[in-house]
Amino acid sequence: MRIVITGGFGFLGRRVAAALLTSRTFRGAPIDRLVLADRVVPPVPAADDPLVDIVQGDLADRLDEVFAEPVDLLIHLASAVSAECEADFDLGMSANVDTTRAVLEAARAQSAAGGPVPRVVFSSSVAVYGSDPALPLPPVVSESTLPTPRSSYGIQKLVCEQLIADYTRRGFLDGRVARLMTVSVRPGKPNAAVSGFLSGIIREPLAGLPATCPVHPGLKVALASPRRTVEGLLRVAEAERGTGPGRIDGGVPVNLPALTVSVADMLNTLRQVAGDAVADLVTIAPDPDVEALVGSWPAVFDNARAAALGLAPDPDFASVVRAYAEDHADAVVNAAHS
Repeated sequence: MRIVITGGFGFLGRRVAAALLTSRTFRGAPIDRLVLADRVVPPVPAADDPLVDIVQGDLADRLDEVFAEPVDLLIHLASAVSAECEADFDLGMSANVDTTRAVLEAARAQSAAGGPVPRVVFSSSVAVYGSDPALPLPPVVSESTLPTPRSSYGIQKLVCEQLIADYTRRGFLDGRVARLMTVSVRPGKPNAAVSGFLSGIIREPLAGLPATCPVHPGLKVALASPRRTVEGLLRVAEAERGTGPGRIDGGVPVNLPALTVSVADMLNTLRQVAGDAVADLVTIAPDPDVEALVGSWPAVFDNARAAALGLAPDPDFASVVRAYAEDHADAVVNAAHS
């Protein structure tokens, strides 16, 4: 069992790798090698695990190394994020569309040469949805809702979804698409995602730092904690094909479960969990461009398809904040309390 994670040293890649290294099995079979592929490889404990191989460099240039031995499962997390894609169209197309197609072609070549048909899990995004003036989003969104992205990032993710569907239909690979909600609370430094503030308005105050909220507090958003997101990715990867509970049917993506909250709910939870002094570190300063883009994403989802896989959203935002404080106690100077 050889598993590859692209973006293996990124925020989610490290957590998916840690979960696999903890279980050391996938679908009951022992994991023989776990390949972490990334452009940047920091010193991390996972690199010392005897199961781990590292492939460093631009993914499109390292696919021969990634597929030097048969790949049973590839979890494709590597991508350029939303604000990067809006700022640099060519970067987004290269990193998200061209590289993903190169990955799919490498997987296709493996099966065409008589190797195992690889299982490919693609991390898509809630950004594939948008409220087009000619076709506004319904009050509740499901996988049957027509995606009409309002950003280059969303378009690129949707293009990749369709490529994976066709490669799967033709038997080149077994592709599964998990559409991720906005993940909050992300640890570490802010990234270039336009939704990054949805972590920053919690993470920075808990660390004793000021934060700016670029949207009006009434805006509703769909969130998932890192724990639930990793659980969802692995469940989509593990599921057998077919109909019925616990199985994944057809080529339709799975929207991972969403917790719907307003930004005001998030800030009120921060105040309740960590106190007034912490919550007062957040300044509301709406940015029309950020608000237009984030506001184009749906906030309320029908989670039935994910529920059939045994997945559920976070119960409330307070549990998300407490989980962050537990997992990253060293980044919390204003200790969260129950």
